[in-house]
Amino acid sequence: MKRTLVAVLTLGMLAVGPAATLSAQGIRWGVNAGLLMPLGGYNKTDKPGWIVGGGATYWLTGGSLGVRSDVSYGQTKQDSAGGSTKIVGGMASLVYGLGSSSASMRPFVTGGVGVYNVKIDVTGLGSSSETKVGFGVGGGVMIKAGTGGMRIVIATRFTSIGTSGLSTTFLPITVGLTFGK
Repeated sequence: MKRTLVAVLTLGMLAVGPAATLSAQGIRWGVNAGLLMPLGGYNKTDKPGWIVGGGATYWLTGGSLGVRSDVSYGQTKQDSAGGSTKIVGGMASLVYGLGSSSASMRPFVTGGVGVYNVKIDVTGLGSSSETKVGFGVGGGVMIKAGTGGMRIVIATRFTSIGTSGLSTTFLPITVGLTFGK
């Protein structure tokens, strides 16, 4: 888990470093944070938690369809066992922007597949960790903020990770900032 977290954080730092170059190439990059809402069986054991992330979107010709790559780290606390669940991973997605890219508010939909590590720590019983494939579908809205190309992004994405037994499913509700073209 520690190696996975270090790898995700390193990827995030590498994405922030060449930001000026990315902006010049028509790539939007950004960071986000928000609430992680457990669903299904995960909701029966854990309370809502937090999530942080970052990523970049390359908008294809025309600006309606984009390819996105993002990383995230989230944590929830267990209701009664006194432990926690940590989820770290990344996803590659397609993004479809509705309306004009120059609009002051632009809704979007997204869907993709990724790899996640889910680590469950139970007080007094130890921990278990597994890395599995997950998928996500969601949407949000991009809101222009000023004249420099910055946008506020409010988004959510139903995410399901194929962990042993029941899938780990959750709904992150995030607010972020993006920069670039």
